[in-house]
Amino acid sequence: MRYKRVENADMIVESSPYFVKEPKNFKNKWHEVFQNHHPIYLELGMGRGDFIIQMAQEYPYINFVGVELFLSQMVSAVEKLKNLHLPNLKLLHLDAREIDEVFGKEIDTIYLTFCDPWPKKQDIKKRFTHESYLRLYDKIFKKDKHIILKTDNKGFFQYSLETLSQYWYVFERVSLDLHHDEQPIENLMTDFEKRYYVEGRPIYYVDAKFKN
Repeated sequence: MRYKRVENADMIVESSPYFVKEPKNFKNKWHEVFQNHHPIYLELGMGRGDFIIQMAQEYPYINFVGVELFLSQMVSAVEKLKNLHLPNLKLLHLDAREIDEVFGKEIDTIYLTFCDPWPKKQDIKKRFTHESYLRLYDKIFKKDKHIILKTDNKGFFQYSLETLSQYWYVFERVSLDLHHDEQPIENLMTDFEKRYYVEGRPIYYVDAKFKN
């Protein structure tokens, strides 16, 4: 997926009080960063930040960390945060493959919200629900593993259900059309999700847990 480049994106993002520089220095110390021992929820590929910002507003006693590889995307999140005070939110510019270098066993929940489905067969290992990533997540989950995934890509969703179940995750909730489910699921929409909702696309959802 290509993103429009924002000039001086690095300077804009790094000037934000929500941005954490040198996050690898804080491995096993994130309770010090947040100055509390509340649960930490991580979103991989936060994009423009709509979801993670809303979550931080809605749940002040949960700490949220948004991870994004593309700085030009993070600029949008930084702009939205200018007039907000959310001490329970931090932003990281990071490749998801390095999360075990940033966190010890400190994460309670991982959100995978409309991440790149990498539909080509040669890119399968780049999918956030590939076994190599699931093993990576094992290194940062505090105790019980908990993944919540939302996507508009049916193929990626089917693949994810398969890899999660093979990894012995149990599905708490599954929806093939999140916004029209007979049993409503609590949900805050991402930027992409808002567009897809208007277009009438079904949103696929799974809440998966693995208790150690």
